[in-house]
Amino acid sequence: MGKGGENMTLQSVGTGIDDSGKKQEHSLKKGFNGKLIFAIIASALGSSFQHGYNTGVTNNPEKVLLSWISEVMGNRTGIVPEEGSVTIVYALAVSIFCVGGMIGGVSTGFIANRFGRKGGLLLNNILVFIAAIFFGSAKAAASHELFILARLIIGVNSGLNAGLAPMYLAEISPINLRGAVGSVYQLVITISILVAQALGLKYALGTPEHWPVLFALTAVPAIFQILTLPFCPESPKYLLSSKGNEMEAQKALGWLRGTLQVHEELEQMKAENDAVKLLPKVTVRELLTNRVLRIPLIICLFVMVAQQLSGINAVIFFSTSIFQQSGLKDDSATFATMGMGAINVLMTIVSLVLVEKAGRKTLLLLGFGGMAIDTLLLTIAMNFTSIEPNLSYLCIVLVFIYIIMFASGPGSIPWFLVAELFNQSARPTAASLAVCTNWTANFLVGLAFLPIIKAIGPYVFIIFVALNALFFLFIYKKVPETKNKTIEEISALFRQQSYQ
Repeated sequence: MGKGGENMTLQSVGTGIDDSGKKQEHSLKKGFNGKLIFAIIASALGSSFQHGYNTGVTNNPEKVLLSWISEVMGNRTGIVPEEGSVTIVYALAVSIFCVGGMIGGVSTGFIANRFGRKGGLLLNNILVFIAAIFFGSAKAAASHELFILARLIIGVNSGLNAGLAPMYLAEISPINLRGAVGSVYQLVITISILVAQALGLKYALGTPEHWPVLFALTAVPAIFQILTLPFCPESPKYLLSSKGNEMEAQKALGWLRGTLQVHEELEQMKAENDAVKLLPKVTVRELLTNRVLRIPLIICLFVMVAQQLSGINAVIFFSTSIFQQSGLKDDSATFATMGMGAINVLMTIVSLVLVEKAGRKTLLLLGFGGMAIDTLLLTIAMNFTSIEPNLSYLCIVLVFIYIIMFASGPGSIPWFLVAELFNQSARPTAASLAVCTNWTANFLVGLAFLPIIKAIGPYVFIIFVALNALFFLFIYKKVPETKNKTIEEISALFRQQSYQ
């Protein structure tokens, strides 16, 4: 929409702005104010923190958990269990988190429509407290089954959060900040993974005595959300479209924009809602059979799969061994891996700004294109380190460049792209499919990754070179730029494509 989009946003957050205050006009045009920031923090910190924290929390205390599982199994049978059977139980505990994520992802549409975006997020915290109790009592109960059940429950919570939070963030943000606000979900994930890694060190809570506390700490962000999110309004678009309550939608919009002058933006929402009313109710079947809806659905699902198959898991897996090859001792290699996490956080912060300047498509192309080149160079360098040891330093540089490429766009954009490509009636169902696809891809990568590495070693990166090149071509050909465009303008693009 270009400048027109910015003007629309300016009108929507404040008509009749006093010409005497250019500073005020600038801040209204940006759309950020204290209440909007409060709503972003309340919704994102309490939700995506669960996703990231419980993804990263199992890494550092792995040996401690394996030892505990072995002890529990041995005490039950009186026989020291085989290493393979202990590994299977641990692998189940780690991977069942993704199974929970799939269940939560599939449930997103129902929960979002039945309880609302804010209401769904708040209710979802019940699962966190149940999981935290199970985590905290698993050791005392000498039950690895209780630990596995807790991982499944917190996975369901994280899957729901992955659908509900980006949807809420997209629907409360002004059009010119939609990408930046949507990227906050991934930012909190990167921060929480780093926090989980730090707390999981043997110097902190990653010990045989304290690991139950490490896992039960997942309740803290849930407490924060329960104390803060009730003060925020429900999504104005949900109130208008699903509840038909224009007065409440206007009040919510006024609260979020910090001004009562929201007439233009409300009219735009009503126009979108009126257009949606003319369409039949969007079901999964409708998404798959209606070409106008199928095109954006394929894009969303493809980008979600691309995020998981980009090679991020392989780079993280090999990072510690790469650092050790370069002469870093065990502890130093662990801290270097955490430094990699810190770069991920910093680059995601940078992407919050870049996503509104450069646009979504540009950052996705930069990210996947950069990762394709980077993984190619990494494959070559890793296979020649035995001949030329100094190449291990190049490997370290390439690992950090890869993280920068991933965080610049592919890490954050897929989470909010679904909210940008679909109107109010199709959004919850599309989000369910997209989030479930992401978790399913995550689960399959986790299952297949180690056997492939054992079979081909560092050559595994060749697979990611090919995949990232494929993702680059698809994005270049099929993904539209959504920066500063209204939902109606984006929908018009797909209608035009469907008739070609």
